[in-house]
Parts: sequence; structure tokens; C-alpha cells
Amino acid sequence: MSLPHTLILHGLGGSGPEHWQNWLAGELAHHGGVVDLPRFSSPDAPRLSAWLDELRSHLAAMPASGERVVVAHSLAALLWLHHAAGSFDESLRVDRVLLVAPPAPDFDGEPLIAEFLHPEVGPTLARRAAVSTRLVAGEGDHYCTLAQAKELAEGLRVDLDVIVGGAHLNVDAGYGEWPAVLKWVRSGRVPLTPR
Repeated sequence: MSLPHTLILHGLGGSGPEHWQNWLAGELAHHGGVVDLPRFSSPDAPRLSAWLDELRSHLAAMPASGERVVVAHSLAALLWLHHAAGSFDESLRVDRVLLVAPPAPDFDGEPLIAEFLHPEVGPTLARRAAVSTRLVAGEGDHYCTLAQAKELAEGLRVDLDVIVGGAHLNVDAGYGEWPAVLKWVRSGRVPLTPR
């Protein structure tokens, strides 16, 4: 079974070397997959317009044939929602998207992400950006309560996996290696489970 072309998108501050996104990129590459793990400009002071341009540039660079998968963590999940709601180019549509630990769309605890808040949310927008979208939230995430994650999943009409004790699903929560996300990229296996 051939691996999909995978675009992995980081959140505020980027993903450090011990983050599961870097582990995932390494595992996919080790098994012969084509992986794009870009570093957005000004990761510590993100600008929505710049990140949208960079996201769309990376999407345009994905091959037209074969399965195309996007894995977005934290702020990149909100970025994806803005992409889906913006002026849309059908050639940028992908097969599968995994939105991991997004901040609540109305989260007000971090001024650096203010431009990314309040994306338009709807099932039509989600479907035009990707054939299939899935949301994963960690219990105890201070950026997004489970009630807010459920509301977002309902607004998008997508499935939600809740990781008990997962918090923000980052290194601080113990997410370096995460075999379940690798299985999802490789085969679409669900639900997503803890590390």
C-alpha cells in the first residue's frame, strides 16, 4: 500500500524536535512516504494572511495524483478553517484532513492568535476543502474545552475523537511518538487513540 503525500502543519511557535509532528514526518519518510513539514513565517508572531498564502503554496505543490493528506495541529487547525472558508481553488482540495487540538474558535486567552479566531464554520466549507475531515481533541486542553470541541465538530459535521487526559496533545502532554496518528495517515484507521 502506497503512502499518501502528507502535509503536516504546526501551530503557534512551531513544533519542536520532540513533538509528534516531527516524529510522524520521520516515520512516514522512513517508510517511503513523501512528507512536507513546512515552517510558517514568524511562527511566534503569526499573521493569518501570510500563513494562508504559505499554506496554499504548499497545497499547490502537492502532486495531483495519489492520496493527499493534511495533519494540522493547534493554530494550524484554525488556519485550515480560514482556508476552507476563503476564496477557493478546487485544485487545492485534499482527500483527508486531521484537525488536532484546535483552539476554540472564540478562544481569548492568547493575543498572538487573535487574527485566527472566529473562522467561518460549516459542513459545506469543510467538504469543499477536503473529502473527509476528522477532529481530535484532548480532555483537559486549556485552549478548547470538550464542550467547545463538540460544538466545533457539530458545526463542521465531522467525527470527533476525544483523547482522555490528552490535554493539548503536544510534548508537554507526552505526545512525542503517537502511533495512532501514523495509522490514521497510512490507512485512515479510526478512532484516534492515545499514544
